[in-house]
Amino acid sequence: MAVKIRLTRMGSKKKPFYRIVVADSRAPRDGKYIEQVGYYNPVSNPKEIKIDAEKAIKWLKNGAKPTDTVNDLFKKNGIYEKLEEIKNA
Repeated sequence: MAVKIRLTRMGSKKKPFYRIVVADSRAPRDGKYIEQVGYYNPVSNPKEIKIDAEKAIKWLKNGAKPTDTVNDLFKKNGIYEKLEEIKNA
């Protein structure tokens, strides 16, 4: 089973709100997911991003592949730096 870390859309029309979830790559975008890792609100000012680093690192270690957008969010929040620290320790 290929596992992806991706965004699932929530919120109403013209007011998107996204959850960062771990899901089977074959599942629909807003369908069933395995675990919620965080959320992203692009509408608020400033943009609101909250990621549970422990869960994200656990899934990255287990081989989950983040989408391009989630990859950028992880870079902005320093998830990859924390992952490198854990690998080097």
